[in-house]
Amino acid sequence: MASPATSNDIEEPLNDDDTDYGSDFSPEETVLVEKLLSGKHVEDDNPIVNDIEHHDTRQNLRLPRVFGREERSPLFQAARAAEQVAEQISKSVKSGEHYPDLRDQVRDSPELGAEAPVEVVPADPTAPDTRSPLERFRTQPKKALSVTDLVSPAWCELQYWYTLTHHGRKRRTPAMKQGSKVHQVLEDQVHTTVHVRLETKEDAWGLRIWNVIQGLKTLREEGLTRELEIWGTVDGLVVNGIIDELSYTCPDAQMEESLQKSEPRDELPPDQATISEFFKAAGGTSLAEATRTKRRARTKKVYLCDVKTRGVRNLPSGPAFRPTKIQLMLYHRLLAAIATNNVDFSVLTARYQLDPVKTFSDSFLAQIGGLHESSGQPFLDAESEQESSQESEPNWSQDSLATLLAHNNLSAIWSLMITEFQLTLPDGADTLGKVLKAEYRSREDGEILGSKTFAMDDVDLSTYINHEMEWWKGERQAEGVVVAEAFKCRSCEFADNCEWRIKKVEEAKEKARMTKKR
Repeated sequence: MASPATSNDIEEPLNDDDTDYGSDFSPEETVLVEKLLSGKHVEDDNPIVNDIEHHDTRQNLRLPRVFGREERSPLFQAARAAEQVAEQISKSVKSGEHYPDLRDQVRDSPELGAEAPVEVVPADPTAPDTRSPLERFRTQPKKALSVTDLVSPAWCELQYWYTLTHHGRKRRTPAMKQGSKVHQVLEDQVHTTVHVRLETKEDAWGLRIWNVIQGLKTLREEGLTRELEIWGTVDGLVVNGIIDELSYTCPDAQMEESLQKSEPRDELPPDQATISEFFKAAGGTSLAEATRTKRRARTKKVYLCDVKTRGVRNLPSGPAFRPTKIQLMLYHRLLAAIATNNVDFSVLTARYQLDPVKTFSDSFLAQIGGLHESSGQPFLDAESEQESSQESEPNWSQDSLATLLAHNNLSAIWSLMITEFQLTLPDGADTLGKVLKAEYRSREDGEILGSKTFAMDDVDLSTYINHEMEWWKGERQAEGVVVAEAFKCRSCEFADNCEWRIKKVEEAKEKARMTKKR
């Protein structure tokens, strides 16, 4: 999302010459007012209007690229100020001032495909729709839940609810389009994308799974892969997402070491050979040599990174950073589950109405095999790769078509993908580093602005997901942000008519009246 309008009445924080608030504010209330009135470009941190929905790659094959006064209490004043700011922002949004001219490399990138139209359930003024958000927006034939669906409410649940009820889905903003171009440039550094003609929906899903297999292969060979699609379940419901980046590079070695020290340890160091391993060593191998062999065989950890694009150079913190934390932690959990074969593929085939044993079309098989051969990128399956790791020369399978013929339906190719996951993450969840990274890049030219790292927290994630699913299932109403996070309203197109904000204003007025009576 680009930065907001630059008019002084929005950008400049109020000072003592501009306000009659006086000294009635406590330090905490002063902070609140500053948050309400400051021009902090909160749009850049709002995933509902800023985070991209990954471009459609279902028909693309990815090939590895070689490389005041009493009656005016402080709270009342704060609420009034919020209303004034919302009105100003609303005007600037309607006039299109939020989006500056785009330039440089990313500006010149080709426009990505437009989104397919989505059916929106019309509001019936005589009979309110009592269905849950899940029933209204995420049941067949509509799309399944996505990581975006579970993460966006971390910014403001009520705003996401308004977005779905008014638009059916997140609208593709200029900021999203620009961010997509940055992501495309990054992906093109790793993969060569080739269009594939598809005849059946099973072909389409076969291609998606095959791209995951290729992504895992690229990670093992190059130490980095991008745009890896994953699937899983939350409360028995299918959820999918696309991880921006996986690599063997630890983003914070000090944090990783600290996390490892806090974990339970075995009596022996992880790289020291046991007595049984010593006696199993052939030819009287010394204990030291056996230990060195085990150390060489230690599994490399895989680390997750999410790339965010911004129109400003500062990085988010506190509540503004929470959606990104939830997103990365959810990716981590989903990836761990699929890598350990804990995703029931039959749940996916049932949700998407797929035939798991229907043979892929001849055209699809021929295209994939031919493209790999013409690109000079042979496919090395897991079995061949495990054999080659014990030989001096790799035993490459030169015929990708043969591999596909041996895995020529969704059930078979899913099993192949699971084998590839297990080869890439041999220790399952333990192979995944617990240090997660968010990398921030300029939306205009892709320049790295900085990064933030943090540790995976399963308890925090579970608490959030459990609460969020209550809303999705219709067990409770959507919730607005807490007062301390009212600055988020600056990036909301529904602020003028938001039920939560109206309620908070009424509460502030009532508190002001009660204060005056005293």
